[in-house]
Amino acid sequence: MGIKLVVVGAAGRMGRRIIALAMESGRFALVGAVDAASHPDAGKDAGVLAGVGTLGVKVSEEWPAGADVVIDFSLPQAADATIKWCAKHGITLVMGTTGLSDAQKAALRAAGRKTAVVYATNMSVGMNVLFALVGKAAAMLSEAYDIEIIEQHHRFKKDAPSGSAMTLAESICEATGRDVKTALVHGRSGLAPRKPGEIGMHAVRAGDITGVHSVMYAALGDMVTLSHTAQSRDTFVQGALRAAEWLQGQRPGLYSMRDVLGIE
Repeated sequence: MGIKLVVVGAAGRMGRRIIALAMESGRFALVGAVDAASHPDAGKDAGVLAGVGTLGVKVSEEWPAGADVVIDFSLPQAADATIKWCAKHGITLVMGTTGLSDAQKAALRAAGRKTAVVYATNMSVGMNVLFALVGKAAAMLSEAYDIEIIEQHHRFKKDAPSGSAMTLAESICEATGRDVKTALVHGRSGLAPRKPGEIGMHAVRAGDITGVHSVMYAALGDMVTLSHTAQSRDTFVQGALRAAEWLQGQRPGLYSMRDVLGIE
């Protein structure tokens, strides 16, 4: 039958692609498609919405019994119910929703004491390689290089800066001994000369940009740029499905995509 999957945010753009690629893989069986009762597509067949034909699973706010894993790419306001349900029933969880509060992140850590959870601000395999590289580059280049982070997303993205951009900043700060709460400068206007050690953070929202993250290291004489471009949502979906498979059989704990991918 495959891994029994519940998708939260099933009627959204990411939810539909998760369902489509999960079914195409042949390794999953959809048993639940959770979304708000007020969603215009509530009550419709999740497979039809995803373009893979009738699956006999309707979009509903109801949680099904007997799931192996939940994948959540919804909204922060829906995350509490997901975390609570997975912790209560011991269901493994892939949480890809960004913009979570500190309290919700603490709830994820608590859930990790009862079940296996993967939480990442970006599920793309390539992006997680970038997460691993940016801190190492900053440490090697030293303080002679100014650092700027530029993230670009579609016009519909609600949070800024992106969760992935914040993860990039956190990786750099951890590797260079900075405090991310004081090092970041979000955009600039007026008289804003650069201060030693600061990291510029810039968010672009335009059109249908799937996701572009760049880290610029610039000194007097040269510049290094590390960048990742997501060409479709499928890169995030494939990473999430990989995490969902990896979780099966894992001990309770809060894991990251670095664990899934074996990145040191």
